[in-house]
Amino acid sequence: MGLSRAEWQGHGAMLLVSGLVGGSFSVGGQIAGEVDAAALNALRFAGAAVIVGLLVATTTGFQAQSFRAPWRFVVLGSIFGGYFILMFYGLEHASAISTSAVYTLIPMLTAGFGWLILRQVTTVRMAVALVVGALGAIIVIFRGEFDLLLSFQVGQGEAVFFIGCVVHAIYTPLMRKLNWGETAASFTFGVLIAGALALTAFGWGDIRSIDWTALGLKVWGSIAYLAVFASAVTFVLLQFAVLRLPSAKVMAYSYLVPSWVILWDLGFGIAPPSGIVILGPVLSGLALLMLLQNDDARLD
Repeated sequence: MGLSRAEWQGHGAMLLVSGLVGGSFSVGGQIAGEVDAAALNALRFAGAAVIVGLLVATTTGFQAQSFRAPWRFVVLGSIFGGYFILMFYGLEHASAISTSAVYTLIPMLTAGFGWLILRQVTTVRMAVALVVGALGAIIVIFRGEFDLLLSFQVGQGEAVFFIGCVVHAIYTPLMRKLNWGETAASFTFGVLIAGALALTAFGWGDIRSIDWTALGLKVWGSIAYLAVFASAVTFVLLQFAVLRLPSAKVMAYSYLVPSWVILWDLGFGIAPPSGIVILGPVLSGLALLMLLQNDDARLD
């Protein structure tokens, strides 16, 4: 059974999202620790909200019904903002490739929450693919050193970011459940505004204490990338894809993120992982290919 046009559109959107998200790990790793995570992401969400707001205003326009039950946006914005704070705390103590490998555990987590929240059933093929992808993630997380796996020595950065991944896995199916017919851009705008307000309240002390004029070009350039491409663009595309694909398939594209990070890191002059570690992204890519195929066998 072939993919429908809507499904192809969803897959195309997620392919682009995976590349932009991969960039957020590498770019974020370049400035992790230079700016407080809450302050950085408050600015990131606010900038992205302005961009998406202008997009909505110049296209479909704002509609009153788009902002019914604002509690939905508060919940989603707070959840996603929390994920990004944990991501940057993780990047302060772990490499971009390692944290991106942890990120690939999200599809398996999302499949579970997709069933709990939306009663979305995982097919046999999807279940096998999730296991293969998780194995690829484990190889990278433990750097291909099986003695670390046997003794379960996970670094602080990976552990913190794993909590963030659990939060992200809840966000994806919940976003679909709480969308009451709003367009992708309009709904994203509400989430970004709520997230910016939540992050500002959480990090207000740090926001006031930072000398923003003293930040270098690298930091401001990174913030611009995170706000425009890794936030505004990816949020809209993610919402677009969620309405066309099952939650587990949407997040399956996270399996490509470590491979994208390797390419981004090469651009920053960082050597790629060597030895058996490179097998991790290979298995993750295989898992994605398995998930791109439709399969009617279900695990009920």
